[in-house]
Amino acid sequence: MMREESTLEARDVHAGYRQEDVIEGLSIKIAPGDFIGIVGPNGSGKTSFLRSLSRALKPRKGVVLLSGDDVYRTPARAVARVLAVVPQDPTMSFDFCALEIVLMGRNPHLGRLQAAGQRDLEIARLAMERSNVWHLADRTLSELSGGERQRVVIAQALTQSPKLLLLDEPTQHLDIQHQLALLELLSEMTEEGLSCVMVMHDINLAAQYCREIVMIKGGREFARGTPVDVITAANIMDIFRVDSIVTKHPVTGKPSITFLPGVQAHEDVGIRVHLICGGASGAPLMRELLERGFYVTAGVLNAGDSDAEVGEALEIRMVTEAPFSRISDRAHAANVELIRAADAVVVTEVQVGSGNLKNLEAALEALESGKKVVLLSPHTIDERDFTGGKATGLYGELISRGAVEVTEEEAVFSLIKSDLAGDENGRSDKARR
Repeated sequence: MMREESTLEARDVHAGYRQEDVIEGLSIKIAPGDFIGIVGPNGSGKTSFLRSLSRALKPRKGVVLLSGDDVYRTPARAVARVLAVVPQDPTMSFDFCALEIVLMGRNPHLGRLQAAGQRDLEIARLAMERSNVWHLADRTLSELSGGERQRVVIAQALTQSPKLLLLDEPTQHLDIQHQLALLELLSEMTEEGLSCVMVMHDINLAAQYCREIVMIKGGREFARGTPVDVITAANIMDIFRVDSIVTKHPVTGKPSITFLPGVQAHEDVGIRVHLICGGASGAPLMRELLERGFYVTAGVLNAGDSDAEVGEALEIRMVTEAPFSRISDRAHAANVELIRAADAVVVTEVQVGSGNLKNLEAALEALESGKKVVLLSPHTIDERDFTGGKATGLYGELISRGAVEVTEEEAVFSLIKSDLAGDENGRSDKARR
């Protein structure tokens, strides 16, 4: 049984996917009332560390303790009574209404066949009011915006009545008003004794609200301490390879960061590449692209797919679909949005069935919008076409419309870099003329 005052501690945690460690030697101790922010660049291991803490990614080395007990030897139901998690992009396969989703947070506190009662409903209502979604109680998931869904998931986590709360980029789908409202709420709850650990990309928000900051670089701890101690121009340069000015906020006295243009870690920084992949066909490219300085996105991937797991470990922005599900219109539209934001699209040697055929259609849309499309295909498409020829037809159309087919990864990097450098030079020449 968990003790009343719950603590979470990780000691020398090494964890990763397949045969590669993503985090190495990370440790942390979370006491009641702590509000800790974890920051670092994409691929540094922030999400993987959070997953290890939450009983979702078992360490290969080291231990995670919940109130002194190994969290991986403790029944999941007992852990869920104490620890709640808000993932970055929660996958929900069924179109329940918001209240039904939030009430699922009470499951760890109910008996095996026990239905939620009046007290559970009251706890859910309070959580929804605090998350500003009570007015959405009767709305189905498909009727909610991305930000509304995120607040519903947060309400579900609060409905668990946790003592510890782990959040992975909880503000990413929220507008400024709701970002601040959420962080104010979490700050108030930590004052009441809740422990909170939050992965953040917005360093300014982390500096204003978190009482302790942990900086991660390359899967290892780089710096730890108060925002004033950790958030410095030198650390930001070392971690993110960008220049900045760090001053004292005129109201809060916390560090306030102004980023300066012109300083980049790698000549390829800023080039955005979107991967259409799956079934481990994209994993090697993901890490290589990140290491070469490209900004990487991916989709649509089924949750649980090996590429999706690696993408999550590397903290790549992805569009995901429920496991074993066809790509929905919603996921396809979100994938197209990421493609529109990209400079180039790479289609890997993925097997194509009726469920993911829309990904090739998305590649066609990329060509139509003027994007560079590269097909990485060491083997012919007909060897991995499980659609009765539809995929082969779309693949041929991609090539006829200008997609470039290559057989080696290195050709992908040089092709994207040279073509986009040419585009930049062309734009510069036009500007000079």
